[in-house]
Amino acid sequence: MFSEKVVKSLEKSSWIRAMFEEGAKLARKYGPENVYDFSLGNPFAEPPKEVLDSLKKHVTSGERGTHKYMNNAGYENVREKIAKSLQKESKVELSASNVIMTVGAAGGLNVVLKAILNPDDEVIVFAPYFVEYNFYVDNHGGKTVIVPSDTSNFEPDLKAFEKSITPKTKAVIINNPNNPTGVIYSKEKLVEMAKIIEKKEAEQGDIYVISDQPYSKIVYDGAVVPSILSIFKNSFVVNSFSKSLGLAGERIGYVAASSRIDGIETLMNALTFCNRTLGFVNAPALFQKVIYDALDAQVDIEDYKLKRDMLYENLKRLGFECVKPQGAFYLFPKALMEDDVEFVKRAINHNILLVPGSGFGCPGYFRISYCVELDMIERSIAAFERLAAEFK
Repeated sequence: MFSEKVVKSLEKSSWIRAMFEEGAKLARKYGPENVYDFSLGNPFAEPPKEVLDSLKKHVTSGERGTHKYMNNAGYENVREKIAKSLQKESKVELSASNVIMTVGAAGGLNVVLKAILNPDDEVIVFAPYFVEYNFYVDNHGGKTVIVPSDTSNFEPDLKAFEKSITPKTKAVIINNPNNPTGVIYSKEKLVEMAKIIEKKEAEQGDIYVISDQPYSKIVYDGAVVPSILSIFKNSFVVNSFSKSLGLAGERIGYVAASSRIDGIETLMNALTFCNRTLGFVNAPALFQKVIYDALDAQVDIEDYKLKRDMLYENLKRLGFECVKPQGAFYLFPKALMEDDVEFVKRAINHNILLVPGSGFGCPGYFRISYCVELDMIERSIAAFERLAAEFK
């Protein structure tokens, strides 16, 4: 009756959502104040004042045409402003013609993959990774190739990466800062990756690097996210304002393609075509205007940093191994037993909701999302102490 493929995919449905639903059950049973739900990466911070002021302005302005269609790529002035911001960062010449506005980063990734993939083309992703990449690649006839990271720092294992490249390799997805680890791939590592790709391209043709970076503005301790456009010739930046401006539910983002890509004009026409024919048509008109006004604003990073430090220091005290995140709002500690799924089930006994690393292609670890109330973190420490005590 239904799509067999989709029904099978439901069996692999997100651990994140499953744990979120488990949290709702526990909250009804024990009361929400006694449940410590670290499952969902839903931005905690409210949009900054610049966003709210812009939204009020456009809603009340009475300007005719605010809610009408525009070019499928989005408003030109918005795209131009984003292009110049990226150009300043990357030193790669960009204009409005290199940017399309999309329905969030998820929409943007699907647009890029539809535009570049042929049936059975391969897309490399680095574990741990955002599990929806598998479905996005499959949506457009591609095949995902999972490459492990070095678990000492969760940066890509470049030897394994080089071995994974085949004549069918069409693209590499980089998530920087990474979900679920919070690690920022270093410029040195990315430059070495670029050398590997250039060598392979000379043998087999273009390989596109797609940087999924909705957390690029949520960084700590002076960390810098390297510019993908400046390092890789055939590259895309896919971004959203879900995290940087606290607008996850508004679904607004963009794709920027390097002007150095051969055939860039045809490519941009293809991206615009895919934006339309995937059913997005165009990014939300009102929030394109908001982004124009508030592009340089951002949410309170110090609030996230405080929560990161509180959890990280307490988990280390309790004996957990964990790479300290440089960005995003996640921790990815090593479980206190080999079976991360069983460990997460044991945590539920203490009303702690976590996500197993297996859900991100990296068994033996678990994810904590700390975009939650500070007092919940404070109250959860005793529960983590009880959990850790089970393994001593």
